[in-house]
Amino acid sequence: MPESVNRHNLTRPAAPKAVLDMIVSLAPETLDLSVVLPCLNEAENLRVLLPDLRRALDGLGVSWEVIVVDGDSADGTPDVARAEGVRYVREAAKGYGAAITRGFCEAGGRHVLTMDADLSHPARFISDLWAARDAADLVIASRYVPGGGADQPAFRLFLSRVINAFFGKGLSLPARDLSSGFRIYRRAVLRGLAVDHANFAVLMEILLKVLARGGGVAEIPFHYEPRVQGRSHARVLAFGLEYLRLFRRMWRLRNSIDFPDYDWRAHDSRIWFQRYWQRKRHGIILRFAPGAGRVADIGCGSSRILADLPHAIGVDLRRDKLRFMRRVHGPLVQGDGMRLPFADASLDGVISSEIIEHIPDEGGRHIDELLRVLRPGGILVLGTPDYGGWQWPLIEWFYGKAAPGAYAHEHVTRYTRERLREALKERGCALLDEDTICRAELILKARKAGGHGTPQP
Repeated sequence: MPESVNRHNLTRPAAPKAVLDMIVSLAPETLDLSVVLPCLNEAENLRVLLPDLRRALDGLGVSWEVIVVDGDSADGTPDVARAEGVRYVREAAKGYGAAITRGFCEAGGRHVLTMDADLSHPARFISDLWAARDAADLVIASRYVPGGGADQPAFRLFLSRVINAFFGKGLSLPARDLSSGFRIYRRAVLRGLAVDHANFAVLMEILLKVLARGGGVAEIPFHYEPRVQGRSHARVLAFGLEYLRLFRRMWRLRNSIDFPDYDWRAHDSRIWFQRYWQRKRHGIILRFAPGAGRVADIGCGSSRILADLPHAIGVDLRRDKLRFMRRVHGPLVQGDGMRLPFADASLDGVISSEIIEHIPDEGGRHIDELLRVLRPGGILVLGTPDYGGWQWPLIEWFYGKAAPGAYAHEHVTRYTRERLREALKERGCALLDEDTICRAELILKARKAGGHGTPQP
């Protein structure tokens, strides 16, 4: 039997400002689904929506709750919520962002669905969102994918499309309806999520920060209907200005090395030189890497290299990068390049590309760890900038000017071609091949001593 939950009706004090800046804790998970309804003076619409919601949620056959987060309405909203047996929470802090954040904090469901209270998001569509809940960490009911649509005034629709296209193209986002508030979240992706914006721009901010955690976003088609009662609480000019402020802040985050899909997007970068460099590295490493056997890509990040080595195991210290890569590659493990999670001599091949320069590697300890897990005769592919010539130092200088805070400032171990070759020879490795990118990045292929031959493709 479906279970509806009526926790005792509450009017809680407003969340302190700190809660609006960071979702630091969430209520225990006790339900399948929480529906969060931010509202302000929507009593007449709630009289229609809440009974429809109950019927739609009962039809799912799951445990559920509805949370009305009210911005201190003066139209009897608390009485309507209580009469319908749903939870009522008063949020004195102004703005849609404050209400949605408070709703996340109050929700006890394993999934959290957000929707407007003005009847523009019909309850009957909840079943479609629920059915798609496992498609991604965030699933959006979208007006702008095939099959979707919107009955809106022409100017508002035009403005919405412009904003969504501007953000989508400018930030390379994998969704078309970035400003839709009709969504379902996997609750775990919301834990500890920092939220800064108080109005409707929070929707795009949350989407970006879900992506920044390595989370996935999907869309399903939806036809938007105009509100039935009252006036929209979105102010067009303020709405647009807030989005512009958000874009300026989010652009740096989206294009920083900290974003989980940085390397993945760089493969198709709009910057020709960056695209060339990534694809050149991709080609060399795929040519050097064993085409069969047990291979590990150490520090795989979000590189296309791993996606094109289906037999390889991806290893990275950052969980968000692994979370991103799990959508395109299977075997993944979290691990440290100085303490690899593999037994001695258990791998046929090891790839370490653009890793060693980031590690304080006195005495070549990273190389020793790579060779520890490699079987005798196994193949090592090792890539790093070559600080022995003028090419990489010059590129690094220009890169630092053009992209402050990018990878180059993290280089703490600076190998030259001669030093790296000598380090491998000292450990008994046979050098099989080498290649460079613009004579600046060196990639070596070596065989560990003690074996016979190499795995064949």
